[in-house]
Amino acid sequence: RIRELSPDMILLSGGTDGGTVSHVVELAEYIGAARPRARLGRGFSLPVIYAGNRDARQKVSEVLERRSALSITENIRPTLEREELGPARGKIQQLFLEHVMAHAPGYEKLIGWTSAPIMPTPAAVGRIMESVARRQNINLIGVDIGGATTDVFSVFGGTFNRTVSANLGMSYSVSNVLAQAGVEGVLRWLSIHCDAGRLQDGVKNKMIRPTTIPQTLEELIVEQGLAREALSLAFSQHRSLVTGLKGTQRRRDIAEAFAQVGAESLIDMHSLDLLVGSGGVLSHAPRRAQAMMMLMDGFQPEGVTELAVDSIFMMPHLGVLSQVNERAAVEVFEHDCLVRLGTCIAASPGGRLGGKCMSYRIVLPGAAPREGELAFGEVLRVPAGEEDLVEVDIAPARGVDVGAGKSSRLRRRCRGGEVGIVLDARGRPLPSEADPAERRKRAARWLRALEVYPEGALTQ
Repeated sequence: RIRELSPDMILLSGGTDGGTVSHVVELAEYIGAARPRARLGRGFSLPVIYAGNRDARQKVSEVLERRSALSITENIRPTLEREELGPARGKIQQLFLEHVMAHAPGYEKLIGWTSAPIMPTPAAVGRIMESVARRQNINLIGVDIGGATTDVFSVFGGTFNRTVSANLGMSYSVSNVLAQAGVEGVLRWLSIHCDAGRLQDGVKNKMIRPTTIPQTLEELIVEQGLAREALSLAFSQHRSLVTGLKGTQRRRDIAEAFAQVGAESLIDMHSLDLLVGSGGVLSHAPRRAQAMMMLMDGFQPEGVTELAVDSIFMMPHLGVLSQVNERAAVEVFEHDCLVRLGTCIAASPGGRLGGKCMSYRIVLPGAAPREGELAFGEVLRVPAGEEDLVEVDIAPARGVDVGAGKSSRLRRRCRGGEVGIVLDARGRPLPSEADPAERRKRAARWLRALEVYPEGALTQ
């Protein structure tokens, strides 16, 4: 099976330092016996990285050195209580560039043009995310949704994590999104009537012509419903994998990490300061409110969270620039890359639909205060510009948290954006409705509140 897979490279690990040697040597013997050939560059030896028990290095070398391009680095799990993933991560990136990208046409010429190291796109995006979070001292989540994959990045408490959902995308992998989410999972976001067959036909047409974009408003609505599920599925994977080791402080890149069964996730949505979206379906949505609604529905932020999108897919380039001048990269990110959508203030947990969720008082500069109440299941948009600092005073119902703790009043200044301030009283998790007609009506109310689509498109 190893021989049939023709991998780009193999990472071999196992055992803590000073522990058993036989198991990891047996794995090396399987690899040696398979004599796998690299998927690219069939005439080259397959790169194998050994990052296991240091006491087994000599025996692993004896087995694999003449049968592969063996590299040895630090153990990713030197003790049961500690992870050291940085050296292995760096070695994987180095070998990817040397052995995989080296076969791309023009790569050698490109290297001669650059003065900074070339970086894979996910690594570059992660680099700028990490730089921004550190310099601004904030917690953030970023997502890059592409045609074939969806990458999720997070920085909480200074700890950076990244996951790549390899089969969740909006063109080449859109069929897999539908398969994982299910027809009903996609239909719950639509305010228009669309039966299962129509939805499945549309997805298969997209698979046949993956580079096409929606030609009608109905196609756009369906695509953005699929995008919500792709974002939600990718974030669920990220959240389940970004976990801690009990009693330890660790450095971790989740794309290379083990899932820790029963460990607590490091993702705390109440402490999230900034949610950034990138990728065509978000950055090039015809209305910014569409991008904000997709992010709100896909990630379901809690409390007070600023939302933004990458305007022209600049983040990978800024990640490379940050290696040369981090301050310049962060400033360009803030002023030229980000399009600030606004601030979402979301109530959690949920409650009885129609029951009181919160009362609010919002004061915009130079305008009369807006006051009122929101019931569970409602959404309110208050237009406010990016330069506007809006005074927000929210009194939640008993047991409801809007960012200051359960039943606690929230008083703070929030920044507006292209969409403005959004009060989300739908609760967490978002309510579900079995009856298709009622489901469409409720979706239409949410979309109408943010003016996501033209009015006539909500009730087709």
